[in-house]
Amino acid sequence: MSRNDHTFLAICFFCIPLILLIRLDQRQVRAASPAQRPVSVSPLKDMVKVGVIIDENSTVGMLAARYIDVALSDFYDEHDGYRTRVDLCYRNTEKGVLDAASAALDLMENERVDAILGPGWSSQARFIIELGAKARVPIISFSATCPFLSPARNQFFVRTAYDDASQVKAIQAVVQAFGWREVVLIYEDTVCGNGLIPYITDAFQAIDTRVPYRSVIHPSAEEIDILTELVEVMNMPTRVFLVHMTASLRSRLFLQAKKSRMLNDETVWIVTDGLTTLLDPIGRRVAESMQGVIGVRPHLHQSKRLERLQKKLPIGRSRDINLFGLWAYDTVWALGDAVENARRPLPHTTVMTTTSCRTKGGVMSLNNFSSTRISDVGPEILQWLLPPVASPMFEVFNVVNRTERVIGYWTRKHGLSIKVHVPLAPFAKKVMESPNKVPSRFNKPKGGYSTSINDLQPPIWPGGSRRQPKGWVIPAVKGSKMRIGVPVKSGFTQFFKIEWDTRTGEPSYSGFSYDVFLEVLKRLPFAIEYEFKPFMNASRQSTGSYDDMINQINSGEVDAVVGDTTIVAKRSNSVDFTLPYSQTGVSMLVVIKDDERRNMWIFLKSLKWDLWLTTGLAFVFTGFAIWVLERRKNDDFNGSRSEQLGLSLWFSFSTLVFAHREKIISNWTRMVLVIWVFVVLIITQSYTASLASFLTVQRLQPKFVDALDLVKDKQYVGYQRGSFVKDLLIQQMNFSESMLIPYGSAEEYHDALSKGSGNGGVAAIFDEIPFIQLFLAKYCSQYTMVGPTYKTDGLGFVFPMRSPLVSYISRAVLNLTEDKAAMDPIERKYSLSQTPSCQDQRTPTSDLSLSVKSFGGLFIITGFASLSAIMAELLLCKWHHLHLPTWARGGRHPARPFPPIGSNFSGNGLPSTWTLQRSKSKIIPLNSP
Repeated sequence: MSRNDHTFLAICFFCIPLILLIRLDQRQVRAASPAQRPVSVSPLKDMVKVGVIIDENSTVGMLAARYIDVALSDFYDEHDGYRTRVDLCYRNTEKGVLDAASAALDLMENERVDAILGPGWSSQARFIIELGAKARVPIISFSATCPFLSPARNQFFVRTAYDDASQVKAIQAVVQAFGWREVVLIYEDTVCGNGLIPYITDAFQAIDTRVPYRSVIHPSAEEIDILTELVEVMNMPTRVFLVHMTASLRSRLFLQAKKSRMLNDETVWIVTDGLTTLLDPIGRRVAESMQGVIGVRPHLHQSKRLERLQKKLPIGRSRDINLFGLWAYDTVWALGDAVENARRPLPHTTVMTTTSCRTKGGVMSLNNFSSTRISDVGPEILQWLLPPVASPMFEVFNVVNRTERVIGYWTRKHGLSIKVHVPLAPFAKKVMESPNKVPSRFNKPKGGYSTSINDLQPPIWPGGSRRQPKGWVIPAVKGSKMRIGVPVKSGFTQFFKIEWDTRTGEPSYSGFSYDVFLEVLKRLPFAIEYEFKPFMNASRQSTGSYDDMINQINSGEVDAVVGDTTIVAKRSNSVDFTLPYSQTGVSMLVVIKDDERRNMWIFLKSLKWDLWLTTGLAFVFTGFAIWVLERRKNDDFNGSRSEQLGLSLWFSFSTLVFAHREKIISNWTRMVLVIWVFVVLIITQSYTASLASFLTVQRLQPKFVDALDLVKDKQYVGYQRGSFVKDLLIQQMNFSESMLIPYGSAEEYHDALSKGSGNGGVAAIFDEIPFIQLFLAKYCSQYTMVGPTYKTDGLGFVFPMRSPLVSYISRAVLNLTEDKAAMDPIERKYSLSQTPSCQDQRTPTSDLSLSVKSFGGLFIITGFASLSAIMAELLLCKWHHLHLPTWARGGRHPARPFPPIGSNFSGNGLPSTWTLQRSKSKIIPLNSP
C-alpha cells in the first residue's frame, strides 16, 4: 500500500464520523421548533420537560408551531416571577400512527417528559393516550376533536378543544329551521369520520329527519371514485348534503361537485366544524366551488387582546386568526400555570441557561423502568389543568364570494338567533376579555329554545339563488316518471274511473279523486312528471283490496297511490297520507218500512200504551171521586149500582166533548172538575197534534236502527268490496266474518237490500258516507242512512313514509278545499252534493209517540186533587155526625156517619132513610082567570 493510500484512509477515518455527527445535528435542528431557540433564562429556574408532537408539514402543525411560540413567550413575559419553566421538546411526525407512537415513546423514555402536547390527528392520539396512561404522562390535545376520544374514559387525556359532537345540536337546529326532512351524509372513511355519524343520525331522528343514504369516501380515493359517488348521490331525490371530511378531501370533493354541476339552486350543502375551522387556507378554486355552502363553527368574540395577539403573528396569511391556533395558544398558557402549581421543592438547585430538550439535567428525581418510564409529576400537572371546555356558541355562516358571512348564532340554551344574546366564555381567560364585561351589542334572549327560520338571515344558496331549495327533487333518471297506483273499480266510479279505448287500448281517467289530484298539481310550486299504474290483473280486474294496493308503495312497485283511499290508523303505520280532500265516516244503510199513513191503526200510534193505560185509569178514578163527593148530597148520583157506576164513568169521559146535564152541588167536586178539565184539554190537544204529524208528514221509518240489533239477531250485512270497512265491522262492531258479504256497485247494494237477510240478501250495508250518498241519489225513496257515524279521517293521497312530497301536496290540498269556487263544481259534477229530494233522508228515527213521561206531572196534580177532596169530604161528614142530634142524623149511629157503599139500598134501589124528591112534581097548576 502506498503512502497516498494511507493518507486517504486516515482522512476517511476522521471525516466520516464528523459527517455523521453533522447529519445527526441537522436532523435534530430540523426536528426542533423555532420555539426552541436559545433564550435568556434567569438563574434558579426549575425546568419541566413537555413533549410536542405535531406535523409541521400540515396546516394544523404549522399554525400550532407559530401560536405555541408566541404563547410561550407571552406567558413568561407576563409571569417572569414563576420559578418553573416549560421546556418544550418537539417531534415532527407525519400522519402515520406508528410515527406518532414512536415519537411519544422516545419523549417518554429518552427525554423523560412529564406531559405531551398533541398529536395533531385524532387517529394518532388514540394510541398515544394508551402510552400516556401507562407512563402517567398527561396527553394534552388541542386538535384531536373526534368524539370517540373521551376524557371521561381516559384519565390522562385532556382535550382543550371542542369535540366534533358539540356541533351536532347546532346542525340539527339549522336543518329543523329550514324544514328539511331528508339529509344525505357524505363523510370520509376513517375512524374520526365515522365517529360523528351516530350523533348526527340520532339528532336527525329526534326531529323526524331521515338519513336515506350515507356516502362514504376513502381519503385515498381518486377523482374518478369521488365523481362516481357523487353521481350515485345525484340519482336520489334528496338534495340536502352534510359533508364531514378533512380539508384536503373536502377540497377535492367540492371541486368534483362543481364540475358535475351539483352546486345548483336545487341543492343544499352543509359542512361541519371539522372543515370550517380551516376554511381560510383553502385556494381560490376551492373557494369558488363552495359558493352558497352553509356551515357552523365556534363563535370567536373579537377583543383587544386578540388583536394584539394577531399583530404578533408572522406577516402573511398565517396572521389570520385560526381556532386551532387559539386552542394551541390557550393550551400553553394553561400548561404553564399547571406546571407552576405542581412544582415540588428540589434537594438541590439546578441552574439552566437554555431550553434545549437535549439537556441531561433533570428537574425532578425520576425513576427509570426497563420498558416505560413512570412520571411522578404528570399526575400533579393533570390536577391543575383547566376543566373541560364549556358548551360553546356556534356561528351559522354562508360562503359568499370566498368569505363566510355570518347569518346567525346558536347556543344550547336559546337555540338560533340573529344576534349574539350572551357573551361567549373565552377560550382562555388571557385571550378574551373578562366575561363580566359584556359588550353593548349583546342582548338578553327572549323566549326559550328557538329553531325558527326567522332567527337566521336569508342565505344565498348555491347557484346564487335566494329562494330556499326544497331539499329534494323527483329524479329523472333515464326518462323515468313518478309511478302512481290507481284503483280499478266496477262500481262507484264517480270517484275514480278507468276506460280503455277499444282501438288503441289506451286508458283514460276520470272521477272526483282524479280531478282533485289534477287541481292539486296545479297548485304545486313545481311540476311533477307522473304516470298512472292501474292496480289490476291481465283481465283488467282489481287484484286485491285497497290495503294490497297501498302495500305496493313499500314494495317499490309504485311511488304513490291516488284514489278514494281512506285515512285510517292501521295504514298510517307504513305509509304517509296527505291532508284529506274529502271528509268521510262510516254509517249504515237500511230499507225503509211501508208508509205509516196506510196503517188502519195509526190513530193508536200517537200515544204509547203506557199513556193510554194511565189516561184510562185517570178517567175511572176521577169518575169515582166525583161520585163519592156527590152521592150524599146530589140525587142525580143515586140509583142502582149499575146506574151509579155508569153515571160516574159517563160523567168523567163525557168531559172530553161536551158539558154535563147533571148539576154539581159540592164545591169539592167543582175543584176536582176544574183540574180534570184542564188535564183533559192538554191531553186532547197533544193527541191531536201527534196524530196530525203521523197523517201529514211522510215518516221514513227504517227497519233497523241499531247495529247491535243486527249482531244480536245474526243478520247478514254487506260492505264495499276491498274496503277497510270489513275490518271495522269485525274488530270494533263484533260482527262475525261469516255474516259479512262484499258488494261492488250501487246496483248490487239495491238487489241485496231488497231481498233481505233471510232471502239471500242483507239486512243492512255499512259503507262510507260519500258512497251512501251516491247510492241514495239513485234510490232515494226506498232506503235511508241511520245509526251513529263512525268517524274516519277522510280521503287522502298516499306516499311513502317521510316523503318530502307529503307536505307540499297537503298544503295544495288545503288550498283547494278552502277554495269553494274550485271545489264545488267538482262535487256537483259527480253528484257528491246531496240533491234536494234526498236532503231529509237522515230523518231522526226515534219514536215520536207520546208517553206517560210527558204528562206525569198532570196526572200527579189531578190525582192529588181528587184524593184531597175525598179526604176533606169524609172528615167534614164525620164532624157533622158527631155534632148533630140523633134525629138530624136520620137514625144513624154516630160511629157510622157515612153509609158503606152499596149497603143502604132498598128493594127498589133507593135508600131507606133518604127521601127521594124526584117523584114529586114541581109544577103548580094555576086557575084560569
